[in-house]
Amino acid sequence: MQRHRHRQQSSLVRHVRFITTGVVAVAIAGSLASAPFIAHASTQQSSAQRTTDALSQQGSLDREHLSVYAEQAEYRAHAEAAQTIDSANTVIAAASSKVDATQLSTTVKQLANYKLLSVGRVEALTDATQTAAQQTQSAIAAADAAAAAAAEAARVANTPDGARAQARDIMASSYGWGEDQFSCLNSLWTKESNWRVEASNGGSGATGIPQALPGDKMATVAADWQTNARTQIIWGLGYIKGSYGTPCAAWSHSQSLNWY
Repeated sequence: MQRHRHRQQSSLVRHVRFITTGVVAVAIAGSLASAPFIAHASTQQSSAQRTTDALSQQGSLDREHLSVYAEQAEYRAHAEAAQTIDSANTVIAAASSKVDATQLSTTVKQLANYKLLSVGRVEALTDATQTAAQQTQSAIAAADAAAAAAAEAARVANTPDGARAQARDIMASSYGWGEDQFSCLNSLWTKESNWRVEASNGGSGATGIPQALPGDKMATVAADWQTNARTQIIWGLGYIKGSYGTPCAAWSHSQSLNWY
């Protein structure tokens, strides 16, 4: 009877141990089964943190780069503005007494405040100033060309042939004298001065194409009597008209007395 109870107790103990062992095993297995999920979650969290840190660092670098780019853009804009102002002032000086440089002067004054303006505004004013400078330079070139043409025309007009051409025109338009009278005038003034503006008689002091005595009599026509053939011709024809009536009458007097 006692042996039978002992066997039952032993069997019960083994059964309890088996159940306990199974529970522990199941618990351990469950723990081991959930471990990969915890580790995976931890890995994702670390990766996300690293990504966030990287983005933050990149953002900081981007801000630094943008700051550098902005400083470089400002430096370039300011340097070009200063150079443009210097060039424009040279053009303004060249335009003096030749062409109107008001527009260029206005843009230069606006651009002079480039250190207080935004980069975009500085660039816009720089472009406007450069355009105005180019336009002013073109106007100066045109004015210089016109002045050169006028100077050349004056030079030609002051040559003996140029003076003859002018005299022929003035005779016809102012006095109605034709080629017959011009022929006499040509002979007269060829004898007196050879139609040279700068002709001067050292003995008498007579001056210019018509040999006015004294020469400053011709100032009644214009102040440029010493250098302008037209001024001398106008005075000489007036003198001939008043003293002799016609160039042929003056030439006849000159042939008789060697003066007129």
